[in-house]
Amino acid sequence: MSEEKRRTEEIEDVSPGMAYLPFVNMEELLEKLRLLNYEKSFMTIMNMKPLSRHYFALPTNPGEQFYMFTCLAAWLIQGTGRQFDIPQEKDDPNATISSILEVVRDFGYTLNFAPSKLKQGCGEHCIYVLNRLADEALKRQNFKWAKPIYPEEEEDEEIIIMAEDMELDLNKMEEDGIVDEADAGDDFDEEPLMRLDNLQSLKESKLKEGSNKPDNILESQTNLDEWLLEVQRVTPQLKVLIRTDNKDWRLHVDQMHQHKNNIEVSMEETKSYLQELQDEIDRSLEKIRSREKYTNKQLDHSLTEFRAFQDQLAEIKERYRQASGGLTDRSRILAEHHLLKLSRHCNS
Repeated sequence: MSEEKRRTEEIEDVSPGMAYLPFVNMEELLEKLRLLNYEKSFMTIMNMKPLSRHYFALPTNPGEQFYMFTCLAAWLIQGTGRQFDIPQEKDDPNATISSILEVVRDFGYTLNFAPSKLKQGCGEHCIYVLNRLADEALKRQNFKWAKPIYPEEEEDEEIIIMAEDMELDLNKMEEDGIVDEADAGDDFDEEPLMRLDNLQSLKESKLKEGSNKPDNILESQTNLDEWLLEVQRVTPQLKVLIRTDNKDWRLHVDQMHQHKNNIEVSMEETKSYLQELQDEIDRSLEKIRSREKYTNKQLDHSLTEFRAFQDQLAEIKERYRQASGGLTDRSRILAEHHLLKLSRHCNS
């Protein structure tokens, strides 16, 4: 059984919600980083985008996440007032992790996990280390968490008004004799009983009340031109701007389709030009071949004579070499004979 599977089973045995604890801790870490103004103080310097709310909770790119983890930990350590250099990508990961954990232990925190857990660049252990360093950085800035102030629950105004209207209607119906007080009782939660013989009088009273309502309430007093002008002014502010993420695979797929369509359109335009260029090259090559054949045919006799002369020249050179070789031998023999005669003459 793998380590990850065993750990998942342990979490499930403890509580079903423990599997989602890294997401909660990551959001808590992100709130602390915002309090430390990490977007301007860290992300702008590193030329990176702000972290997502689940960046270290889910594994996406281990190399990138580990580099972000080490750089962010180094920045938080600097925020606590300690000297700590920002790691480089070529640095030894084991040495970097050891230096970070040594600082965390100096702050008095106990680490019950192996340092190799941090090499993944994500997970609960990385979030735990960053959370502890963020706490120390906030302490350095004398930041304290205040107690939450819960708003007082107020009764819905609309419900209160409806209750008052119902009570007034009930009182009016009792005064008119439509509802019997004995039947209604003291409990207003129960619906009062109405007398069938007084329904007509209730209907007439409602009609009278409706006839007394002013007519101008049903008509709008808003100027149409002013309303259209206000709509035109507010419309641009109602547009929703969605920031595109360069790492989103949907954006890359759309770009691929767009590039493919552009290539097909460009291919249709350049295909005719390429065909014309190919035809012109073929015609030029055909002319070159025909002229080459004509030149070879015209120079065939001269080439034959040239080859014959070359053969004669080679034969003459061979005869000269043989003759010159014999002359050299004879000159050597003559010189030796002359030296021999000279030596005899000197002895005599």
